[in-house]
This record gives sequence, structure tokens and C-alpha cells, in this order.
Amino acid sequence: MSSTGPLAASGRPPLKVAVLGAGTVGVEVLRLLTTQADDLAQRVGVPLQVIGISVRDTTKDRGPHVDPSLYVHDAHALVREADLVVELMGGIEPARTLLLESMAHGASVVTANKALLAQEGAELYETADAAGVDLHFEAAVAGAIPLVRPIRESLAGDRIQRVLGIVNGTTNYILDAMTRTGASFEDALATAQDLGYAEADPTADVEGLDAAAKAAILASLAFHSRVALQDVHCEGITSVSADDIAAARRLGSVIKLLSIVERVPGEGEVPERVSARVYPALVPTSHPLASVAEAYNAVFVEADAAGSLMFYGQGAGGAPTASAVLGDLVSVARQKVHGGKGPGESHYASLPIAPLEELRNGFYVALTVDDEPGVLADVAGTLSRHGISIATIHQEQEQTDPFEAQEEAPAPRARIGIVTHRALESAMSGALSDLSAHDAVVGVDSVLRVEGE
Repeated sequence: MSSTGPLAASGRPPLKVAVLGAGTVGVEVLRLLTTQADDLAQRVGVPLQVIGISVRDTTKDRGPHVDPSLYVHDAHALVREADLVVELMGGIEPARTLLLESMAHGASVVTANKALLAQEGAELYETADAAGVDLHFEAAVAGAIPLVRPIRESLAGDRIQRVLGIVNGTTNYILDAMTRTGASFEDALATAQDLGYAEADPTADVEGLDAAAKAAILASLAFHSRVALQDVHCEGITSVSADDIAAARRLGSVIKLLSIVERVPGEGEVPERVSARVYPALVPTSHPLASVAEAYNAVFVEADAAGSLMFYGQGAGGAPTASAVLGDLVSVARQKVHGGKGPGESHYASLPIAPLEELRNGFYVALTVDDEPGVLADVAGTLSRHGISIATIHQEQEQTDPFEAQEEAPAPRARIGIVTHRALESAMSGALSDLSAHDAVVGVDSVLRVEGE
């Protein structure tokens, strides 16, 4: 897996590459390292030579570009011999220990492991800095989309205010299918699994955990502060119903799972802070994010001088993600060949985390209520007492069987959809608690935020 061109004959030794993991992305990385070996050698300045591949199952056939003779059983010994380590195993352990060991022995690291970075990023950065090596992770956030490097390098002289976007292709496919076909969440998820967009266990995607890990990484980069996974407010899409999708359509919106990180301005004695959150939200159809279909990703970066920038493309998949991995690999390899070191962690700002309840948002609230005179006024009054004003309100009468005996007919009920102006999260929580206790409110069916206006 090394070049046979003039560089190989120049006497300059190749850089030794260890690959940890050979799943969908790992196989594509190895394919590119094989089929583009000469071009990569020209770009780096020396050949890249794969010296070993760490896999769990050494009997599995992974295709023509994965050489079984390179499989190793001792990953620790492998990384100690490498100049560059590509980690595509996923999970926290043993990936964390192997990367720390790699860097301590002088290897630069490329990883796509967003969960590890979101949970243990500070330790990884500190180890890389102490060892004088590089830690790159473009593929950890949005697949093939160049996003990490623009934030970390291209916008290093600007002040980023907000990063907003769709960073999970699985959930976007499910919500897009529900919008286009009227399918239930369960049916759309089953289709996504059949097509390979969703794992057999889709928890990390549909519960928002994957997007939350990416939000932590983006917030840390954008605001020069350490933001961990536990700092991110996280809600998934499992409670989004076909009724919610239909209500969004009536309101000229679609529902998207959004990752949002932003600066929260200081006020009085309260300093500037950082907010990081993931949740499904109504997005107006006029907003560019509304048209992001299927498993694609799209991210807006809002900066003081650059203004609004949009990044769009395939956020997952073997080949797209491998493209980002190879971009990082070329970058860290060049640093090895020509000397120097790429950008490390920047956390000088150390901005505190703003609690969700102190933020302001617009809301869509769906209630089922007894269809009686004065109920709408009571609902509006409850919201008003909590400082929440109504932007629009829509009522749909539930249908009952006209031939059912009157004495057996249920009391008439109505589903009410309310869109509010921006209000404190804490105020909405209090209002929902009061509404749930109201005698005429049968249930709070749905609560979604409104973004992108």
C-alpha cells in the first residue's frame, strides 16, 4: 500500500499508518489509501504505508482493498510503531486508551469518534499538546462536509455567534419521510433501517445523542470553551407524531432535529455564556434548512464579520466520511514531513454554560381540551399569567359518531394548536404544569420549539 513512483525511490521513508477498525468507513479509508496511493504520496511528500489493521473479527472478508495479512491482534503494539493512527472503532474504550498511547509515543491521530471527543476531548487535547502531535477529527461532525476546519482555522479571526443545523442524517431521513408520505415515526424508522440509514439499535440517533455529541464539539470549537456532552440539552424525535407533522404543514413549517450552539449575551452581573442544545423544532418552509431532504446534513455558521455561511452535503456513509478522514490524514502527514504542528485546543474563553430554562424560544403547543365555552380564554389566561403571549391559535373539532346513542356519546373535545411569541423556557414549563392540572385540559399532546424565523 505504498507508492512505487519517484518519491518511493528518493530514499525518504514512508510514514507508517495504523488503522483501528475496518467497518464501513474503515474499509473505504483503506480502499482510498490503496487506489490513490501515488497521488497521496505526491500530496504528502512521502508514501503512506499501512503497517497494520486492528479488527475484532479477523476471519471476515472485507473486500479486495483490505489485506488480511495486515490484521493484528495486539492494537497496543501496533500504535506504538505508527507515525499516524486512524481511529474508526467508535465507543469510548478501548479507543480512548489506544489514542492516548498513540500520542504519547509520538503518533498524530485522526479520528471520527464524536462520542469520545465529546466526553474525553479535554484529555485527548492535553495529551496531544504535551506530545507535540496533531489531533484531527473532521469526520466526527458532519461526514464529508468541511466544517471543523473552517470553524477552527478559516474563522479563527472572526467571532462566531451561532451554529445551527442538521447534523444527523438518520433523523433527517425519518422526519423527511414522515413529511413527504404521512408515515408514522415507527414506519419511517423501519424504512430507514431497511435502507441502511438507521442501525438495528437506532437509540443514539433517534434520541438525539449523536447530534448532542456533535453539538458539544461544535460549541467547544466555536466559542473557545470546553463544552462536554453532559452540558448539552438533548431531546430526540421519538415523540414526534404524524399529527405534529400535519400541524407543522398547516403552519407553513416542517419539523427538523436541530443542533444549536450559541453565545448568550451577558446581562448585569451575569457574564456571557454558551448554550448547546438538540431538539426537534418547527422550521419555516422559507428557511434553507427546511429543504434539506433525506439523509443530508446542513449547518449554518453565523459570525460577526463573515455573516451567515451554510455548509451542505452528505453527513454520513462510508465513502463521504472516508473523504473527511483522508483529508485529515493528508494534513497531519504533511505536518510530520515538513515539521510544525497544526492548531490545538483553544479554550481560553472558558465561557460558562447557560441553563436551558433561562433561554427564550418560540413554542408550538398542542392540547386536547373539553370543547366548552371559556376554555380558550382560560388557556390564554394561563399562558398570559406566565408572561407568554400567543402568536396564533388553531382549533380542530374532534369527530364523534352521529348515530351513537346520546347517553353513551363522549363529551365533545377539541385539539388546539398554539404558537407563542418568544418566551422564557422556565415560563413555558410553569404554564404547561398549570395547564396539565386544569380540569378542562384532557392532555398536553405535544410541545415543540420554533426556530429559524
